[in-house]
Amino acid sequence: MPLLCGGTSEAKDANEEVQKICDEMKSHAEDKAGRTFDVFTAKTFKTQVVAGTNYFVKVHVGGDEYIHLRVYKTLPHAGETLQLTSIQASKTHHDPIEYF
Repeated sequence: MPLLCGGTSEAKDANEEVQKICDEMKSHAEDKAGRTFDVFTAKTFKTQVVAGTNYFVKVHVGGDEYIHLRVYKTLPHAGETLQLTSIQASKTHHDPIEYF
């Protein structure tokens, strides 16, 4: 299925690149959530191409608990910096990753 312009991709299993993004965003996610996470493992993700890329990532944070992150990665000419733009807490393994 072709990617809709501005739409999100299909969900894919997280890879090493997505885990590295999550590792960089862990402290920011902890700040936004107001707590620390002993586990922080990327499970699945979607992407959205904008003027850069939005990553929507399902992250396992321990037990049956998951969070969803939206991380913006700038284009290469802008340094490919990462910014945690939003977080959704109290998610489960079965909650689909939606645009937020």
